[in-house]
Amino acid sequence: MSFNKNSLKILFVSTEVNPYSKSGGLGDVAGSLPKALRDLGVDMRVALPKYASIPQKYLDEAKNISSFDVHLSWRVQQASVHALDAHGDGESVYFVENDFYFNRNTFYGYGDDYERFAFFTKASLEMLTHINFQPDIVHFNDWHTGLGPTYLRDVYKGFTYYTNMKSLFTIHNLHYQGVFGREVLWAVGLNDGYFTGGDLEFFQNISYLKAGIMHADAVTTVSQTYANEIQTPAYGYGMDGLLRQRAEQTGQIYGITNGIDVIDNDPETDPRIFANFNKDSLEKKRSNKYRLQEDLGLPVSKAPMFSMITRLVEQKGFDILSIILDEFLSQDVQLVILGTGEGRYENLFRHYQWRYPNKVSANITFSGELAQRIYAASDVFMMPSVYEPCGLGQLFAMRYGTIPLVRKTGGLADTVFPFDAEKGTGNGFVFEDYVASGLMWAIRQAIDTYHSDSWKIIMQNAMSGEYSWGVAAKEYIDMYLEVKGK
Repeated sequence: MSFNKNSLKILFVSTEVNPYSKSGGLGDVAGSLPKALRDLGVDMRVALPKYASIPQKYLDEAKNISSFDVHLSWRVQQASVHALDAHGDGESVYFVENDFYFNRNTFYGYGDDYERFAFFTKASLEMLTHINFQPDIVHFNDWHTGLGPTYLRDVYKGFTYYTNMKSLFTIHNLHYQGVFGREVLWAVGLNDGYFTGGDLEFFQNISYLKAGIMHADAVTTVSQTYANEIQTPAYGYGMDGLLRQRAEQTGQIYGITNGIDVIDNDPETDPRIFANFNKDSLEKKRSNKYRLQEDLGLPVSKAPMFSMITRLVEQKGFDILSIILDEFLSQDVQLVILGTGEGRYENLFRHYQWRYPNKVSANITFSGELAQRIYAASDVFMMPSVYEPCGLGQLFAMRYGTIPLVRKTGGLADTVFPFDAEKGTGNGFVFEDYVASGLMWAIRQAIDTYHSDSWKIIMQNAMSGEYSWGVAAKEYIDMYLEVKGK
C-alpha cells in the first residue's frame, strides 16, 4: 500500500516523541508510528513541545520558521516553531517553543500542567497556517492534548482553513485523565458551559481526556482487547459509560496494536548489546547474560534470569509480585529490575537486593543502554500487570529472544500466547486472574520450561513474530481514510 504524498495529510500532536523526548510508551509510539506512515507515503508531520532536555544536536538542525501569539483567556503567550527534516524527505517534526512553559527540568508534574498543555495543543493548531500545512486529520494523543478536538470543533472550524479538518483522539492509558477544577476552563480559553452542559464535567471537576473522547471525530486506543476492556467498569476508571455510548454512536472504538522499531531493536545489529545474535545463533545470546551478570555484580550462572524494565507503579503488578518474592527467590533464579517510580516499590527492591545479593540486582534508575542489555541478556521478561493498554516491553523482549511472562490483559492478551510444549506453539507464559498464586504458577511454568528441551523452541517462536509497525501502520491508514471520509 502506498500513496502520493499529497493524498493523505496528518498532523500528529504528542507531548513526547522519541528520540527528542520520552518518559514512556507514548514517546516510543510517537517516534516510530509517524516514521512508518511516512515510509508508506503519508504526509505525516509531528508537533511536540520544545523541552529543555531535547538534545542540542536536533535543535541545531532545526530552523526557526515562525513565531505567533497564542491566546488563553486573558493570557497571551508567544509560540515559536522550529522545523526539522527528520527523515531526509522534507519537514516532518515541529518543536513548539515557549520557555515559560517548557524550559523546565521534567515534562510533567507542575501545578500549571492544565495551562502548559492547553497552550501547546492550541499552538499546534495555530501553527498550521504558519507552516502552510493543511492536514486532513489532526491526531491528538492522551489527556495532555485532549482539548484539541474541542478547540478544533468550537474555535477553529469557523475559519475556512480548518473547516474540513477532522480530529482523531488516541487513548494510550485511560488511567491518566487530566482532571482539574472547573475554574481552569476560563484560563484555557473556554467557558463554564462545558462544565454545566456536561461535555467536560467529570465528578464535579473537568477532564481533558473526556474532552477528547466527546469531541473527536473518532477515538482509538492501542490494542483491540484494551478497546473492549475500557468499556467495562473494571477498566473504565469512570469513563466506561461514556466510552460505551461513544462506541454505540460511532460504531466502534478503534483498537490498533502498537508495533516497535525493528531496525533500532535488532539483536543482529544492535551496537548497545554485548554480543549480536539471531534466532539461528541463540548460543550467542548467553554471552550477553554472562557479561551483564558481571556488570551487575551477580554470580555468572546459567540460572534463569528474570527481568522487569518498567515504571515502578501499582499498575505493573508489584503488589502480587511482592507477596511471592521470597518463594520466587528460594528457587535457583536471578531477578534484574530497571526503573523508577513509587518509593514503596523502589525500596522493596532495594531491600530484596540487600537480602539476596547473589540473586537480585535493583537498578533504580533508567538507562536506555542498560535496558537493551537486559532485553538481550534475560531469559524471562515479567509483566504481571493489573492492566496494560498495549505494552511495548513484551515486544522488545521477544525481539531479543527473551520470553514474556504476562497477565492476560490489554495488549498483552493480543501479543503473548501460552506456550504448548506438545504442539511447539506459543511465545510466552500467561496467567489470567490478578492473584499472587497465578503469577507464581506462571513462574514455575517458565522455570520448568527453561530446564527442558523446549526452551529453544519457545525462543525461536518469540523471535519469529512480526513486531514492526508495518501491519499497524496499514491499519492506521485504513482508519484515517475512513475518518477522512466521514
